[in-house]
Amino acid sequence: MTFRLLLSAAALGAATLSAQQPSDWIQFFNGRDLTGWTPKIRGYAVGENFGNTFLVRDGKLAVNYDAYPEFAERFGHLFWAEAYSHYRIAVEYRFIGDQARKGPGWAVRNSGIMVHGQTPQSMGKSQDFPISIEVQLLGGNGKDKRTAANLCTPGTNVVMKGQLITAHCVQSTSETFHGDQWVRAEVTVLGADRIVHTVNGVEVLAYEQPQVGGGNVSGHNSTLIEEGLHLQSATISLQSESHPVEFRKVGLLDLRGCQDPKAKNYKSYLAWHDRSRCVY
Repeated sequence: MTFRLLLSAAALGAATLSAQQPSDWIQFFNGRDLTGWTPKIRGYAVGENFGNTFLVRDGKLAVNYDAYPEFAERFGHLFWAEAYSHYRIAVEYRFIGDQARKGPGWAVRNSGIMVHGQTPQSMGKSQDFPISIEVQLLGGNGKDKRTAANLCTPGTNVVMKGQLITAHCVQSTSETFHGDQWVRAEVTVLGADRIVHTVNGVEVLAYEQPQVGGGNVSGHNSTLIEEGLHLQSATISLQSESHPVEFRKVGLLDLRGCQDPKAKNYKSYLAWHDRSRCVY
């Protein structure tokens, strides 16, 4: 049996920062290998890591195109093994080097965290992006404003201020991060209710009711587009869009668990109480 305890974004942030401990975080990246991760690259079978696109180098999870003669729209995603519904995911990333040959112009210093996504097994072989909510990670080009942790919506829509948003991408209010500097992006996901983007500790975008709908995805099974279906629990993946990027940390704070103070594993910061997880 489960029931919700929904908090405002501000309250949740304060509760999480004050009550959570480093040991509460699940580390998705162990610094050595890709244990727990599955690649899906456009044009290839699930699990086939074409050209060693995703690899561990110098203790970092790297998205790499050294073996690509040209990008050829081989968009890729690296999926974590488990699905989650209520959580905060945090990554520390930076863009490096040059874009793969013939990568699309819009993909320069561009990557993303995909949340509320479909499974890699349900993707078509030629599908470009999973039906998901994309937290778009952008790096500065040295001159223009390019905000980070924007929203993009392959096969999805969201609600902002009571209005259904069908535009493919919505800019955040973040700073622009030029050069190869490390940036910390966090995404707080509260099931089908609310998603909040944070960059270097500052909230930069928030919206509600993530749901299936719209376009901006190709090669997929069209029967999976069930207009208006609210997204509750789904996959998390990291993106490959033609520009090299490194992740030195990828971790998740599960916000679903036991909120009974009498239980041994009680956590005060949780956003969803799941009695089945309580230990007495």
